[in-house]
Amino acid sequence: MGERPVASTAPELVLETDGGSTLMSPGRVYHVGRDPTSEIVLDDARVSWHHAILRTEAGHWTVQDAHSTNGTYADGHRVHAWDVGPGTVIRFGNPADGPRAVLTELPVAEPPAGPARAAAAVPPVARPATLRPSAAHPSAVSVPAATGTFRQPTSVRPLPARTVRIGRAADNDLVIDDLVVSRRHAELRARPDGTYEIADLGSHNGTYLNGSRVTRAQVNENDIVGIGHSTFCLVGDQLQEFVDSGEVSLDVQDLAVSVDDGRKVLLDHVSFPVGERCLLAVVGPSGAGKSTLLNALTGLRPAGHGTVLYDGRDLYRDYAELRSRIGLVPQDDILHLQLTVRAALRYAAELRFPGDTGQAEREARVEEVIGELGLEQRADQPIHTLSGGQRKRVNVALELLTKPSLLFLDEPTSGLDPGMDRSVMHRLRRLADDGRTVIVVTHSVLSLDVCDRLLVLAPGGRVAYYGPPDDALGFFGFDDWPEAFEAFENDKSRDWAAEFRTSTHQQQYIASSPQPRLDRDRQPERFTPPPPTAQGWGAQLSTLVRRYTSVLSADRTFILIMVALPFGMGAMARGLAGSKFTQETAIDALLVLCVGGVLTGAANAVRELVKERVIYRRERAVGLSRSAYLMSKVVVLGVITVVQAVVLTLVALLGVDLSAPGGNGVVMPPLLEITLAVALLSFTAMMFGLLISALVPKEEVTMPLLVLLTMVQVVFCGALLKLDGVVGLEQFAWLVPARWAFAAMADTVAIARIVPGPDTADAMFEHATGVWLLNMGMMVVLCAALWIAVALLLRRHEPAVMRK
Repeated sequence: MGERPVASTAPELVLETDGGSTLMSPGRVYHVGRDPTSEIVLDDARVSWHHAILRTEAGHWTVQDAHSTNGTYADGHRVHAWDVGPGTVIRFGNPADGPRAVLTELPVAEPPAGPARAAAAVPPVARPATLRPSAAHPSAVSVPAATGTFRQPTSVRPLPARTVRIGRAADNDLVIDDLVVSRRHAELRARPDGTYEIADLGSHNGTYLNGSRVTRAQVNENDIVGIGHSTFCLVGDQLQEFVDSGEVSLDVQDLAVSVDDGRKVLLDHVSFPVGERCLLAVVGPSGAGKSTLLNALTGLRPAGHGTVLYDGRDLYRDYAELRSRIGLVPQDDILHLQLTVRAALRYAAELRFPGDTGQAEREARVEEVIGELGLEQRADQPIHTLSGGQRKRVNVALELLTKPSLLFLDEPTSGLDPGMDRSVMHRLRRLADDGRTVIVVTHSVLSLDVCDRLLVLAPGGRVAYYGPPDDALGFFGFDDWPEAFEAFENDKSRDWAAEFRTSTHQQQYIASSPQPRLDRDRQPERFTPPPPTAQGWGAQLSTLVRRYTSVLSADRTFILIMVALPFGMGAMARGLAGSKFTQETAIDALLVLCVGGVLTGAANAVRELVKERVIYRRERAVGLSRSAYLMSKVVVLGVITVVQAVVLTLVALLGVDLSAPGGNGVVMPPLLEITLAVALLSFTAMMFGLLISALVPKEEVTMPLLVLLTMVQVVFCGALLKLDGVVGLEQFAWLVPARWAFAAMADTVAIARIVPGPDTADAMFEHATGVWLLNMGMMVVLCAALWIAVALLLRRHEPAVMRK
């Protein structure tokens, strides 16, 4: 593909509307419409949601109508594309009285002096006279001119002499139209001594000072205050705002990753720049370090050496703030396939947007993303019925909800036919053109021509090529990619990285990067706190419970098993129990109840964590609470399990003479006591199922372990083996919930009375209140211990940065 211009000769202009003024910098795109996220928002019914676009082309400014309903008018004429400049009057929606915008040259004005400067308040929109370039720049940004965000401030305001409230709601002093910003997010406070401080107002996604989340902190000149996609900086007498609109650069400097104490190198000093609106493909043979590079660039597993500059800012240093602007689409689905497209995105929006975001706001963003990805016709279809390419688009849609500036995709075309492969890559091309930096790790070379840049990694994690895709094969001296990949594997004597280091491509496309070289090893490590939770714990739990209930209710196989299992096991126990517990039937009936309770509980849960591992890992990286996630499983599965246990017990024993002493249980009626024991056993077995699910590497391993778990319960419940006083067996049985459940049921019916003999002479079978409570209490203790174990195992499957 041809080179994209990195700079424009067009002048800076000021666009004046009734709502205020906007500084327009060459090389950036300005959207006009009713969409609150547009750079220029016009609140008029005649203006379309996405009405027009202002941009530079070939050294001059143009206005382009975005297929608006009522049209765009320049100099009195309806236009589709029109050259504009200083003095041009543009109207939107009506040529006579539609909302008006006037373009003027950038004025240069001296700042006010003396008391007038301190007395200036923050207006809702900056006026043109304050829009002037400044030699100062944010201290954390090395070369502002080489960035998309910090090249020029989006707006400039006089420093306030009072407290200024910042947030999404229209009644704030400084309004940020960004759904990740809380309605009342933070306050910038002027102190009596002339200094300033930023105070967070309990926002969901946090307020950041120089990349670190703060509750209240002093703001010095050239510090960066980050709120959502906006950053603010005190420069001289100005409060400058810089909005991350998505047009960001990425500069990768000298990344190195090794394991086994440095004996094995996964990435070998990888460097390359990625420009704004760039689509970069990363290819290479297996073992070349593509996944390692992806983890390093997203910050999920930072490199041991080197720096990643996100639009001039150190990503690792400022990761707490910047990670929300990074979207990652793993190779596997990060959505529940049983849900419809719209439902899945709605639940995701609930989890990712602040709790004070209205339902209408979330719905609008979901519909916008559905339209952006061309999913309107599939929005109410279950995801599992979609084609591979359509499913991948839904995964991308989830990540686009929060408008990330950097979008990473791991093998997005894996398993797709050539047609779908090309369709997905063209969709990514459009996403980059719309104002994002997109990086794709792929094995496919079918559609590299749609990319701006290609990075080829050789075995050992070394850069073998970086530059335009069309030049790559010629650089290697091959006619096709299979031949090149075969050479990477077989030609061990050829030093691919050395050839590239001495090439003109390295000088032209890497060495010429404007960003200075930084060495992260020389900078102190900064603790990265866990990501902020957009929703409170209770709100997350509510969303997760509703989502999980929807997922299970759409799984017909699960529902069938859930209904059939307790009835089947209950009927079996009923057949053994007969009409009355006797010496021949009592132990067998109670044993079947134990087996049924264990099977219902464990079978419900044994697959539920491992099958969602990819989803959990991604959601955890963006702020999902581990305890809320685990609690949602326990609540939903617990209710199902307890209901099944009650059905199982009633089918088995309702109307049966349990032969309890005097017809009484230990503390309650016998049938109620046995029902409680089976329910608690089932619940504990469900926790064992979650433990297995959190422990195993893949879903296929769960069924053999379920069988093993059930067998252990049968053998060590106390019905088949004498455990009391047998050293080793008795202690091991303490870990078996069926041991305590069987003992509790034996207490209720006084099993030693019904079946006298040495096998029932067990201290745990005594018909006494203390013994029964001990048996029931031990199952509660096991549940608590299993909860802790599952939580620790879940932590093991989280991104590395989350475990620090």
